[in-house]
Amino acid sequence: MRRILLFTLLSLSVQYGFAAKKIEIGEPYAWRLSQPLGTPYRIPMDTLIDNFYNSDLPATYSTAYSYTGNLGGASLSKVFFDRPDMPQFIFKAPFDYVINSPEKYTFYNTRIPMTLASYLFGGGQQSKQNDLKAEFSGNVNRRLAVAADIRYLYSRGFYDNQGTNEVTWQAATSYLGDRYQMHALVNSFNLATEENGGLSDIRFITDPDAVASGQGNITTQSYPVYLSDAGNRVKGMDYYLTHRYNLGFYKSEWVDDTTEVRTFTPVTSFIHTIDYTTNMHRFVNESASEDTTSALRFDNQYFRTDGTRDSTKYWSLKNTIGVSLLEGFNRYAKMGISAYATYEVRRFILMGDAIPSSMLTPPTDYSLNTDDHVFSVTQSNKVYTENVIWVGGIISKQQGELLTYTVDGKIGLVGVDAGATDINGEIQTRFPIRKTTVQLRAYGYFKNEEPSFYYRHYVSNHFIWENNFGKIRKFRVGGEFSLPATGTVLNIGVENIQNYVYFDNSCLPCQDTRILQIFSAMVKQKIKWGIFNLNLEAVYQKSSDSKVIPLPDLSAYGQMFLDFRVAKVLQVQFGVDCKYHTSYYAEAFQPATLTFYTQHEQKVGNYPLMNVYANMKMKMVRFYVMYTHFNKGLFGGDDYFIMPNYPYNPAMLQFGLCVNFTN
Repeated sequence: MRRILLFTLLSLSVQYGFAAKKIEIGEPYAWRLSQPLGTPYRIPMDTLIDNFYNSDLPATYSTAYSYTGNLGGASLSKVFFDRPDMPQFIFKAPFDYVINSPEKYTFYNTRIPMTLASYLFGGGQQSKQNDLKAEFSGNVNRRLAVAADIRYLYSRGFYDNQGTNEVTWQAATSYLGDRYQMHALVNSFNLATEENGGLSDIRFITDPDAVASGQGNITTQSYPVYLSDAGNRVKGMDYYLTHRYNLGFYKSEWVDDTTEVRTFTPVTSFIHTIDYTTNMHRFVNESASEDTTSALRFDNQYFRTDGTRDSTKYWSLKNTIGVSLLEGFNRYAKMGISAYATYEVRRFILMGDAIPSSMLTPPTDYSLNTDDHVFSVTQSNKVYTENVIWVGGIISKQQGELLTYTVDGKIGLVGVDAGATDINGEIQTRFPIRKTTVQLRAYGYFKNEEPSFYYRHYVSNHFIWENNFGKIRKFRVGGEFSLPATGTVLNIGVENIQNYVYFDNSCLPCQDTRILQIFSAMVKQKIKWGIFNLNLEAVYQKSSDSKVIPLPDLSAYGQMFLDFRVAKVLQVQFGVDCKYHTSYYAEAFQPATLTFYTQHEQKVGNYPLMNVYANMKMKMVRFYVMYTHFNKGLFGGDDYFIMPNYPYNPAMLQFGLCVNFTN
């Protein structure tokens, strides 16, 4: 109740402040950096009301999404084409939606200092969810800007030992001069998640009356889980700097025949990018009895039988140098051409291999004259170092309305990535038909890549593997048709994969040498009639072998709302949304390795997840009230599992407030 009162007072005070004083500022803009050369490209500012209400719902990060049930937990998209490439440090992949990175970080030119602050919360005392975010950006002058971001996420969850406690922050600066340009970023994340392994008896969801008979009124916190004293911690730091020096010339233009305006036209850029990354993963289970759970494939205890304390570390230092001949400096420069070379050193630190007791031999001489002779063998950490060199080039045309394209290709020359290939391409065009504009986009890639290090080597209390996998070959091609005027988008793609690496039913990495195929077709449609709005999205996908790459055949999202204004100043969106996908044998979650593995025991899906909400905006303030999973117990059935053994949260009331402060 106190949180709701605080939320209301803050909302009213901010609205009154903005109503009393209108601040005039120049038009701000935002951009991100494409890798590996750190080339800026514009993106929209995050100030819209649309979909603000679901910014704290993990299920909204993809049309269909697997996660451990609580905000901040491990996750995996059920839409294959939405899954990002696996990083070298695979343990941060399940938290991709939480972790920032140089390619995902947003830089701003706000002209005057601006702070974006939000507080999102929900749940009761035992299941409360808090998400605090603050984002600052300000310009020292028209060229130099500084920024800082911080997020604190604390969520207890509705089920036992499910809490998350996570802090991420970033500090950044940019300098955009005529000749010299620079972007720097420090990114930090510290993610702590309690792991319960899922419900040990799914009947508490599917048939609660049968298992709770005679036990009185039990809560979700008392549902039995596999792990009650286990957790993961994933930490990391990124230190990133990209800078370039431009060669070019100045053009002079006269305004009103009295004022000379000089404009710099860059011709060639010399670029240097350095990126240092360090990561750590730790899994701890303090319960010896639960550390032998066969349902979680804890069949082996290589190091200790009184619990588990696994850890691994990784760091990488990457240097890239490049040169670019820029597009558009004269009428013959119809495209930009870049060449670059990257040198990277990677260091992986694993626990030492376990030695079977049968191989241990007591020493012949003892240093102490005692009857109780004790001997031990200490294993040092295993350290792997990889040195790789890549060379590549980029051809692109980004100016003009009729046709734009980008082709980026690189090849590995030295180290484990020798012979690896990565080629990405995209071409877009638009043309008018009658009174509307048609946009067409074709995309594709070919990758011949070495599997990530932790697929090949790993040592822990429950799992040890040493694999000699071949390179993974992936070829994807697709096209997209869109009509912006009608809100219609159709995207069709197909991907062939050979030597696909996945985690099998034993939670061990496995390579399938066959050529597997995934077909995907996605359609989006927006309908607006007066204040009535309907947004629809559907994804059909098919895997050639569902036992290796399990996917739901159909995933769908629907959003229906009324969009209107109150007193001409308060914009209100009041509506309901729904997520659904067909039933299939979804990947299960292994908490000790933070991986998702195939299983053929429990199907999930064929259940609608529905929310009702009021989403509002007044001047520079956005806020919402939402009741999530309101259909629980009303319709849809009782089999509401996100993935095997992990159910959706029960119905919950959530609130959110975001304020754009300008100074």
